[in-house]
Amino acid sequence: MRIGIGYDIHPLVPGRPLILGGLEIPCEKGLDGHSDADVLTHAVIDAVLGAAGEGDIGHLFGASDPRYQGVRSLRLLEESWRRVKGKGFRIGNVDATVVAEAPSLAPHLKAMVANLAQVLDSETARVNIKPTTAKGLGPLGAGEGIACLAVVLLVEAGDEGN
Repeated sequence: MRIGIGYDIHPLVPGRPLILGGLEIPCEKGLDGHSDADVLTHAVIDAVLGAAGEGDIGHLFGASDPRYQGVRSLRLLEESWRRVKGKGFRIGNVDATVVAEAPSLAPHLKAMVANLAQVLDSETARVNIKPTTAKGLGPLGAGEGIACLAVVLLVEAGDEGN
């Protein structure tokens, strides 16, 4: 088995949709970035790639590359997962914590889990997303951005005992 950790953070800005876990969430602001700036999916990508020893999201999908301007992060996860799955891995589990003062993510968790599980060829029971706040501390607590930390356990595809 292999474990990877991913982290991402983006500022919130007006005039962009808020995308988390591939889902557009109603909000006055969205995350700023080269792609759709989906911090949840980006953190999962980095964790998956890290666990497999395949670098990180910036290495594979550089922000200076015009092919990825505005791209949906679920597409980047699909490409990353193909690479990792091809090395003989499957998902043991994904655990992610999204730090956001607003909006409330609780009503959207099931759909976000379903999106990630589908791309990762996994059961939804192996994907967990926890929302939390920064308790008013720092830029995240002031609602200036959203961050995510993700941990992924990969197991060899033939190891069905886990």
